[in-house]
Amino acid sequence: MNNNFLKYISFIRVILITVILFSILATACTGRKKKADSKNLIPEKELIALLTDVHIADGLLSLPEIRRLYYDRDSILNYIDIFEKHGYSKEDMDRTMKYYFVKKPKKLIKIYDEALGRLSEMESLNEKQIPDNRIIVGNIWDGDPVYSFPDLSGTETLLFDHQLEKPGYYTLSFTTTIYPDDQSLNPRFTAYFCHPDSIETGKRDYYPSIDFIKDGRSHTYTLSRKPRSNSFTHLRGWFIDYDNNNPETFKHSRINNITLTCIPVL
Repeated sequence: MNNNFLKYISFIRVILITVILFSILATACTGRKKKADSKNLIPEKELIALLTDVHIADGLLSLPEIRRLYYDRDSILNYIDIFEKHGYSKEDMDRTMKYYFVKKPKKLIKIYDEALGRLSEMESLNEKQIPDNRIIVGNIWDGDPVYSFPDLSGTETLLFDHQLEKPGYYTLSFTTTIYPDDQSLNPRFTAYFCHPDSIETGKRDYYPSIDFIKDGRSHTYTLSRKPRSNSFTHLRGWFIDYDNNNPETFKHSRINNITLTCIPVL
């Protein structure tokens, strides 16, 4: 186990304790105090699984590209989503943590350690599955860094066509702003991998589509995908695709912060 991961585990343990204490204190401050009891607690095994997912969520939210997607969201809602995914509410979690914190604090530490142990196993498996010589290739985007409309020069296009150098997982990240007066119909992101000899008519492997909203706010998106076939050597698409594809349609939008990275597959 590398030192960075051990430091991460220690840091995450502090984060978890802070989150849980916050949850307990928030409960204590709303309404009259109640004694901690053992009724309707989250079962221990399920609590360990739940806390493991909380660890993973914290790790993901520490990544800039993920954090940008949730920057305007109350952080406590991310934890509530995890609770509900396991079939429990915030009240269930508050009640369970309050019981262990008040009645069985040593047991609570052991539960933490079980969750950390699961993370440690995941890390070990991950290190075995990823070859040591696999590296992330830096930003290989070769198009314009910013696309802005209306285009006074008349040369801008929302179509892009990027040639891929090697098989791998390609992650495309970009920020889109579409203003309320934009006249495009059903604006969305469309992109796909394809063969070089049949770009227009051949088989396509699509990225997930993204539907945009015209609110004048900047939204950052990150998508990652490995082409189904190693013979796909082009990534082609439109940052903003729309139904009324007419040159006279008034477009008022901006695309920036574009990056394309690759994790090669050997």
